[in-house]
Amino acid sequence: MQASATEPIASRRRSHVVRVAGVAVGGGAPIAVQSMTNTDTADVEATVAQVAALARAGSELVRITVDRDEAAKAVPHIRDRLAQRGVTAPLVGDFHYNGHTLLADNPAAAEALDKYRINPGNVGFKDKKDRQFGAIIDTALRWKKPVRIGVNWGSLDQEILTRLMDENARSAEPKDARAVMHEAIVQSALISAARAEELGLTAGDIILSAKVSAVQDLVSVYTMLAARSAYALHVGLTEAGMGSKGIVASTAGIGLLLQAGIGDTIRVSLTPEPGGDRTLEVRVAQEILQSMGLRSFMPVVTACPGCGRTTSTVFQELARNVQDMISERMPEWRRRYPGVETLNFAVMGCIVNGPGESKHADIGISLPGTGEAPAAPVFVDGKKSTTLRGPNIAAEFQKIVEDYIERRFGASASVEAPPPERHRA
Repeated sequence: MQASATEPIASRRRSHVVRVAGVAVGGGAPIAVQSMTNTDTADVEATVAQVAALARAGSELVRITVDRDEAAKAVPHIRDRLAQRGVTAPLVGDFHYNGHTLLADNPAAAEALDKYRINPGNVGFKDKKDRQFGAIIDTALRWKKPVRIGVNWGSLDQEILTRLMDENARSAEPKDARAVMHEAIVQSALISAARAEELGLTAGDIILSAKVSAVQDLVSVYTMLAARSAYALHVGLTEAGMGSKGIVASTAGIGLLLQAGIGDTIRVSLTPEPGGDRTLEVRVAQEILQSMGLRSFMPVVTACPGCGRTTSTVFQELARNVQDMISERMPEWRRRYPGVETLNFAVMGCIVNGPGESKHADIGISLPGTGEAPAAPVFVDGKKSTTLRGPNIAAEFQKIVEDYIERRFGASASVEAPPPERHRA
């Protein structure tokens, strides 16, 4: 995990591929983005609306809580309503404590879900643990469903933890309690996965996760887990927090692991603001992957932060307008112009870095800074195309963007001479 910022991302860790309905996880497939609803699953309409919103935002798997009989009975209705809306994102059922009973009593829900998530720390206790774990695996085998074995340090298997703590206390060179906790998390995941395979699942039916809420713990646990198994891994910081704290912590932890080639699917577990937009966690996950060059979801807008040379707010307003235009137009662009998500735009505020950044972008504009001539050169595919002046620069630049996208990606676009690739310095 000591790679410098200038070193390339490590090769993806080799893992088994898991098929979750139409989505491949692991095995070199693109790193999948997933999310989770926070509605009462028994409320079919609210849950359908939120699943649809998350899927539209780009969530490729959506997890829903199945905590009681009413929620389980709602699952097939949710699946049917989503199908009517054309929403095909796989549904994952999140089970704790009573999953064995809910799946057995509600076979329609067991069939409708595309994957089950179980926590070995609370799937059962003492003599019931193996029996109830086995019952869930039997149901997964019956309906041919993959399973995520999701360990969480907030509900860790206390038998494993106690055993390792006792062994550590007797050791000649005892480790600190945090290191023992990490080992307990990893062992819980691996022991449970081995048991699932003994019961009939294959390694291609199993995804592992090991959720903690501190960045360095996350890196340590997943590094250990990746070194000791070839299962597909779901990566994310649990209880990351709200606002910038949650975004920064999740980005740091997930980013470090992705840089090391670890992770097959990710979730950013943000606490939403009261009444806030649940889809924010999807957008942040996409931005992590896109910022690291692992996937592309929408065009990138490069904009300078501003300084004393850019006392005008024109470049800020134009950057915002371009970003808003991309968000608004992306659903149609994605349908009409495959590949448009790979574009790079630049909206710069003065002559210092403006022309250079604009030349590196597919389309860039360098607005005049304080004291500069009131002219805005536009660069297309690295070459100066035109110069905009006057009060309608924003509308004219957006028209240039639309025309460029149609010319490059539209049905009439030439495939004989694609524009040259340019790499940012």
